Amino acid sequence: MDIAMLEALGRRITTLRQARELSLSALAVKAGVAKSNLSNLEQGRGNPTLDTLWRLAKQLKVPFGVLIATEVGMASSVIDNGMYITLLGQGSAAHPIDAYLMRVEAGASRLAEPHTCGSEEHIMVLKGEVEVGHHDATRQLGPGETTRFAADHVHIYRALDEDVAMLVTIIYPPVTQDHPA
Repeated sequence: MDIAMLEALGRRITTLRQARELSLSALAVKAGVAKSNLSNLEQGRGNPTLDTLWRLAKQLKVPFGVLIATEVGMASSVIDNGMYITLLGQGSAAHPIDAYLMRVEAGASRLAEPHTCGSEEHIMVLKGEVEVGHHDATRQLGPGETTRFAADHVHIYRALDEDVAMLVTIIYPPVTQDHPA
């Protein structure tokens, strides 16, 4: 992440945390992040991992894209261990949807923590071959193939013999009085 994106991320985390009346310590504990790391993030410093950002988004009850979106546009990217995730667009607060271009280097894999309860992922492979899905029930997909699965369980993305490019859409449960964002 570049400096401007880190600073925007820090402001966004602080604003969301305060809106939910969470102390820095409380959010750190809930998200499983060291308080010092969270403090650095809020100050626009550090180099957060994808897992850290996902855990923060989940505890702040916002789609992942809310944390990484830039103020001027959607093309914001996160890079971590052979994974390149670029936010392409988002739905509305009433219909929270994130769309990403995900690139995975050959041989790289990521075991993703569960997303918000009731969320679903849709995958369309553009290039390469990938293994995706729940860690105990994966599917191997090639170019043009699609799948979807409940994203509120641990799931995996694993590039096989070459670099992979895929469209990933995450559909979160609608925001209602009973289930606020």
